[in-house]
Amino acid sequence: MFTMSPGRRYRLAAGSLALLAAVLLIVDLGLGVHYNKLTDSHLTLDDTERISKELVVLQDTYKTAVETMKDARKQLDSEMSRQTQTNWELEHQTKRSNDYKSQMEKITKEIETTRSRLSMISDGCKHCPAGWILMNSVCYYFPLKSNIMKTWKESRDFCQLQGGDLIIIDSQDKENLTVNFLINHQDASEPPTGFWIGLSDSEEEGTWKWLDGTFLVQGYWNDGEPNNQDNEDCAAVYPIVNFFKA
Repeated sequence: MFTMSPGRRYRLAAGSLALLAAVLLIVDLGLGVHYNKLTDSHLTLDDTERISKELVVLQDTYKTAVETMKDARKQLDSEMSRQTQTNWELEHQTKRSNDYKSQMEKITKEIETTRSRLSMISDGCKHCPAGWILMNSVCYYFPLKSNIMKTWKESRDFCQLQGGDLIIIDSQDKENLTVNFLINHQDASEPPTGFWIGLSDSEEEGTWKWLDGTFLVQGYWNDGEPNNQDNEDCAAVYPIVNFFKA
């Protein structure tokens, strides 16, 4: 037993068909010449019997040739079908390879981003500007001692002048850390001060979105909020012990 490539089997099948056609053509020409010679002479009984036998042999040969050609055609069709499936598989594997390549590129970028933060994490807050704190590998600034009240827009402008933006609290851990920091660093004798965060529904009433364009998934609203009182469009965080309502 041995195997061969689809291209080689295809060439063998085509060659077999061509060879059979040539054999039939040669036999036909030979019989034509033979019978032309016989037309000029008187046929005997032996000649008739011999011709009958030759016709039987020729018919058998023809039938065999036809069956062989049918088998060759079936083999050719089978090879063509296999070639089509091979092309489909090649297309499928190429797509998988491209998908893996895209995933590798994404993972590589994430690794590089993580590496860039390692020094900040290992060395602590000295990589943050004075007065800023480090949480979740990001520097944050809370003007705890300031008595100046700002609007949401004014607060964001101030943050952007410092090279940052209003805080995005898009996870339970960030919410808990932020609220606990405010509780531990504000004067307990003073009324709790809230801070604007990067969340608003100014684009579409009732649809809350973070500044990075993502929609609010889980809100830690205080009782009765949001109520749109006085056409409120912006959110703030407060030092409330139950941070699920902060």
